[in-house]
Amino acid sequence: MYIINIDIEYRVLIGISAMVILFTSFLIAFVISQRKKLQYHQDLHVLHDEQKKNLTEQNELLEKHVQQRTTELSKQKEELQNTLAHLKTAQAKLIQSEKMASLGELTAGIAHEIQNPLNFVNNFSDLSVELLKELKDGPLQSLSDTQKLEAGKIIEDLSLNLEKINDHGMRAGSIVKGMLLHSRSNSGKKELVDVNVLAHEYLQLSYFGIRANDKSFIATLRTDFDQSIGTIEVIPQEIGQVMVNLCNNAFYSVKQKKKQLKDIYEPIVSVITKKSNDKIEIIVNDNGNGIPSRILHKIFQPFFTTKPSGQGTGLGLSLSYDIITKGHGGHIDVESKEGEYAKFTILLPQ
Repeated sequence: MYIINIDIEYRVLIGISAMVILFTSFLIAFVISQRKKLQYHQDLHVLHDEQKKNLTEQNELLEKHVQQRTTELSKQKEELQNTLAHLKTAQAKLIQSEKMASLGELTAGIAHEIQNPLNFVNNFSDLSVELLKELKDGPLQSLSDTQKLEAGKIIEDLSLNLEKINDHGMRAGSIVKGMLLHSRSNSGKKELVDVNVLAHEYLQLSYFGIRANDKSFIATLRTDFDQSIGTIEVIPQEIGQVMVNLCNNAFYSVKQKKKQLKDIYEPIVSVITKKSNDKIEIIVNDNGNGIPSRILHKIFQPFFTTKPSGQGTGLGLSLSYDIITKGHGGHIDVESKEGEYAKFTILLPQ
């Protein structure tokens, strides 16, 4: 009986041990399974992060390449557009140049044809005045006092008429000369020139030219030259001609204002040079009567002048405009307030 009880207990113990072993095995198997699942999920998460990182890097690299390529294409497009614009500009300049060359030849031919008969008009009007003087001093003296008086009046009227013919003939001659200047081919060569020296010389030349005709005229000359400019490549004779034209106009304006205001007014003409990015500025400024705003847009048109009849041909500023824009690839602008000032600004490429 005792042996049977022991056997039963032993069997129960074995059964419990088996159950514990089975449970432990199941628990171990479950834990191992969970660890594998956890490791799988961790590996999957790491793989996902790596793929996401790789994808992000590839996207960034692709965006960088796309942006770089877009920049290159934009630059190429801009260069092509600039090239096309330059070609169109060059084409327009070439067409304009051909037109101006043809017009210049025609103008020169007309001017030469006008010049010859004009010279005869001027010369014979001078000669006729001299002949009338001889007539008045010679054969006219043999007439009676009444006849002499009547003939003298007629001779005086004829002399005045001939003087007017001569004056207008001389003005027509200056217009023809201006037309020839406009139409002449540009044979001048560009040279390295000190703009400050050139501007100062022609300012003085213009001033003393004005004073040669009117000793009573005195103006204050002011200069402000940028010494860092150095030399630039221009045709010195043409830039000198532009400076003379601008300075002559400035002196004319302040001279007229001086006549109006007398001693309460000080005529001032200034010339300034300075650098402006890749351009050189030459500014001619005066405190004269200025230019009315209603005619400011016409100021560079050929034969347009604000001066009284006989005192200007209207070609100086037109010729200056052509020299600066067509001959030197620059720009010339005017700013003015009527009754106060006029300011001409020349921009030349450096």
